[in-house]
Amino acid sequence: MLFRDRADAGRELAAKLWVYADDPSVLVLALPRGGVPVGFEVARLLRVPLDIFLVRKLGVPGHEELAMGAIASGGIRVLNEEVAGRIPAEAINAVAARERRELERREHAYRGDRPPADVRRRKVILVDDGLATGTTMRAAIAALRRLGPARIVVAVPVGSRETCAEFQHEADEAVCARMPMPFYAVGLWYEDFSQTTDEEVRELLETATGEPMPQL
Repeated sequence: MLFRDRADAGRELAAKLWVYADDPSVLVLALPRGGVPVGFEVARLLRVPLDIFLVRKLGVPGHEELAMGAIASGGIRVLNEEVAGRIPAEAINAVAARERRELERREHAYRGDRPPADVRRRKVILVDDGLATGTTMRAAIAALRRLGPARIVVAVPVGSRETCAEFQHEADEAVCARMPMPFYAVGLWYEDFSQTTDEEVRELLETATGEPMPQL
């Protein structure tokens, strides 16, 4: 019961979100890079606009796969205190500065001078390719709350049962198409979980918006 790839996962996820189809107040915001192919299919099938929302994980130095927090557009930083509490503040700040530079690079690469979509009073479907610890998604929600959306819906094709339950309280709604037990890791539930490239993100946004994206 694996997804073939992120596009396949997006199509299954869209079926769980059909109540939002053709709603002019709905906006899909995908988390680059892996969330964009998923979000593209969701937006396409629901016939609603697609944009991106940039978030970067803060990995523990020397153990980057372990998240100690995340940063998001708008200057938001969220820390996992259980992990970050054991890391010196200088090390956290150094990682955050590096990831902010990458966040700014991607912002320019993906949208150039095109302004972000206005989320005020809109129903925002926040899409990623899966939920494990949820640190990145929490940063995205914290940043979006400042922008005044009417509703935030977290939507992923697959996630940890415990984390998906937590997001029922942290967002206005959480939709996890599959919650396998045991979970282990997001990538285990995809046949093809190869890294999404910057070029693929740009091409999908260009197709969705009908606007040419900046050349890299």
